[in-house]
Amino acid sequence: MPAPDAISFGRALRARRRALDLSQDTVAELIGVNRRVVGELERGKGSVRLEIALGAARALGLDLELRARER
Repeated sequence: MPAPDAISFGRALRARRRALDLSQDTVAELIGVNRRVVGELERGKGSVRLEIALGAARALGLDLELRARER
């Protein structure tokens, strides 16, 4: 699933969390942050640390792939 910006990334995380029937509180506990941070991440707030975003993706069973764009 491409995530070209913070908003799309956050929406993808929210969709996956809901598909797994997890609360924001549960995800926050899994990655060691406050629930508010998970909400900010899901809303695409750009100031959330990359480490937290990657941790949320891992906790939700999502893989991120970096690859060169085709020219």
